[in-house]
Amino acid sequence: MYTYTKENSLSIVIPILNEKQNLKNLTKQIYKNTKNLKKEVIFVDDNSKDGSDQILKQLKKKYSSFRYFIRKKNNDLTQSCFFGIEKSKYKNILIMDGDGQHNPIYIKKMLKIFINKKADFVIGVRRFREIDESLSTTRFMASKILIFLIGFLFRQKTSDPMSGFFIFKKRFYDRNKKFFFGKGYKILADFIYSTREKLKIIDYKIKFIIRKKGKSKISLKILIILISFILIRAIKLNR
Repeated sequence: MYTYTKENSLSIVIPILNEKQNLKNLTKQIYKNTKNLKKEVIFVDDNSKDGSDQILKQLKKKYSSFRYFIRKKNNDLTQSCFFGIEKSKYKNILIMDGDGQHNPIYIKKMLKIFINKKADFVIGVRRFREIDESLSTTRFMASKILIFLIGFLFRQKTSDPMSGFFIFKKRFYDRNKKFFFGKGYKILADFIYSTREKLKIIDYKIKFIIRKKGKSKISLKILIILISFILIRAIKLNR
């Protein structure tokens, strides 16, 4: 049996916006699937207008290692992740979405690989051979196009740089935060393509859960920011 120690402790950072309907079940599943793991669960809310704050207050009372913060200015998913990382107290960080599509059953499995393989990142990667029923056609095609652009312009480091489910060391963030683009919808690509470090990245295949409640946050504005990031990084790389 794998032993989880203080050294293997984990801060789980979850950026959210108007995910009231998903908060209780997601939190329940996280705690159910991370028993015996020393952890903290940090929700960072981008000033939701659906009453998420009331649910977060209830969850705080129920779980001792549960924390939440509400950001009222400069709403942005990447900045919410940065905020959560800054507030975290453990050396290992896991980022995951708050919409319930990332299954908590993978958390301990990914952490075990991360520790045993001494990786810089373990990434929960999606299967793109066919349209996954958990993704809308628009979101599927947007992900495919962005992954193609990144693969074409940069050396491919992972099969899914658009993933929002991954583990890394807090000290990686501390060393590299001055290099990050720092805004937009997908923080992983910013991390692994902005750093000057040579990274050991391990892909771990996962199956998405179908979103049952709430709406996807993908939009034309978000896509433009992502494409801007890719082009800016490509220009800097070729200077």
